Amino acid sequence: MSDSDDATQPGVARFRAKLVAGMMLLVSGLTGVGLYVAHRSVAADARRNLQKDFQAQLFALHDMQQLWHTALVERCRLLVASPRLHAALEDNAIDLLYPTARDELRGLMHGSEAASDQPNRVVHARFYRFLNRSGAVLPPPEGAGAGDLKGEIEGGLSLSPLPVTPQTGYLPHGSGSGVDPVDEIMTIPIFSSETGDVISALVVGFKPLQTSASRGNFNMKSGIWVDGTLSLPAVPASAHASIASAITSAMAASDSSEGNVRTSINGVPHLLLYKRINPESVSRPGYEICVYPLTEYEARQHRLLWQVGGAGALLLLAGLTASHFLARRLAAPVERLAVDSAQNRRERQRAEAALESTSEELERTARYSADASHQLKSPVTVLRAGLESLLGRDEFKPEVYDELSGLIHQTYRLTGVIDDLLLLSRMDAGHLRIRSSPINLSELMEEWLEDLSAMPDAVDLQIEKEVPPDLYIEGERRYTSLIVQNLLENARKYNRPGGRIRIRASSQGDGITLSIGNTGHSISPEAQATLFMRFQRGSAGETVAGHGLGLNLARELARLHGGGLRLVESRHDWTEFEIRFRAVRSVREVPETPKI
Repeated sequence: MSDSDDATQPGVARFRAKLVAGMMLLVSGLTGVGLYVAHRSVAADARRNLQKDFQAQLFALHDMQQLWHTALVERCRLLVASPRLHAALEDNAIDLLYPTARDELRGLMHGSEAASDQPNRVVHARFYRFLNRSGAVLPPPEGAGAGDLKGEIEGGLSLSPLPVTPQTGYLPHGSGSGVDPVDEIMTIPIFSSETGDVISALVVGFKPLQTSASRGNFNMKSGIWVDGTLSLPAVPASAHASIASAITSAMAASDSSEGNVRTSINGVPHLLLYKRINPESVSRPGYEICVYPLTEYEARQHRLLWQVGGAGALLLLAGLTASHFLARRLAAPVERLAVDSAQNRRERQRAEAALESTSEELERTARYSADASHQLKSPVTVLRAGLESLLGRDEFKPEVYDELSGLIHQTYRLTGVIDDLLLLSRMDAGHLRIRSSPINLSELMEEWLEDLSAMPDAVDLQIEKEVPPDLYIEGERRYTSLIVQNLLENARKYNRPGGRIRIRASSQGDGITLSIGNTGHSISPEAQATLFMRFQRGSAGETVAGHGLGLNLARELARLHGGGLRLVESRHDWTEFEIRFRAVRSVREVPETPKI
């Protein structure tokens, strides 16, 4: 459609603009959702990679600590097994204890100091002390070579009671500003060779195992935190205060003995982990402190986010372009539909006008039929009265009286036609209303069968009746009686001499079925197709009196009562109709039969 056409059809142009805007909003929304999901996915992948790398380095650190701890325990076990130490302790020769131990511990105290991250080298101790039976420190004599410790720090080695298993602890010995303000101590119990009781303990102090800042790709740095003192040589001393503050806050906010928190060290984001490393020890609690830099993680995350954002922008641009193109393509059929709709609207308006005119015409026809029926009843009544008065005279010839009797009979037929037409016109106009009440179908059939046998032109017919007593239907007696009358009269009129009529009724669910069959000529298939149309008669209609309204009227009345009328069969000298009525819904609606 051209632009000039768009200008002449503002509604279509507005639709196209709204379609373009809607598709662009949809594309933008989908792109936004996709970017959000991608962002969450990238962030989750980055966190998983960070966690994986962090755990790998943490496992490596714990492996080194396990080897280091095993080496310490084994070396100290060998020392306390010395017979000379046992002899000095068991003989209570305390003055000989340290001189005796000096020779045993010379290799431990004066060997080359191992690097903290190489536990398989020679273990080097910084000091050693002995505890007595009560757990107090036995101070070494001058020149014993047991390592220097200040008095208040040396008192922190006491343990009461003495442990029965090796214990790992940590001893702060400075203000926290030194390079190694914390020592790792190993307490090994010494048992009596005679009684097996703990008689003393050897306390040896070592430099704690800590990762170095210069170890290849091992980015994690570890240290020790004891009683507010932090030992983390791999991190600049200027950052110790901020790390200590972060640890203190994290521990105060959580009751757990381990946790992690993000912090900044000299402007660089780090992940800080704390965990108690001697939970089963009787010594003072020590916490392992690990710091892991997040610079590479955040740089990788930012790089991925920029890539996702760029891809999203390109996708959004492509989507907006495609939506504009698709909107124009999709709007073309709508524009054609708008033109067709306008034409259809005009045609519908014409059809509605024609339908309204037809409805008015039908209303006028129904009104005319009703008015004509009313107008015809009076002349027919006057005509019948005149004929009956002539029939009462005695000056006419006999053949005249026969003619008058035939004319009077025709007036009655004409009155019946007028009544039927009036009833049909009321039903066509929707003016006929049913006043439902319980009707005893059995009594109704008995009454009409009596009337049927009392007719002057009644033929010899065999009546077979299978109607249960007290079978009640719901409807208006006058109209249900008219239905039964029409079917019974047809069964009589279209029967053959010596034939039979069979009447059967049964209850089926919430309905009652009444079937009326008779012998006689069957109705041809061609006549069956128009059997219920007005003024249509069967193949024997030319020899049987009637006007072709009975079956149509009976079916319309049956439908008005919520039931129906149908031809069951007509062949082999047998014709049968079936009527459906509604059964009485409640037993309380059925009137009681008066007792005699």
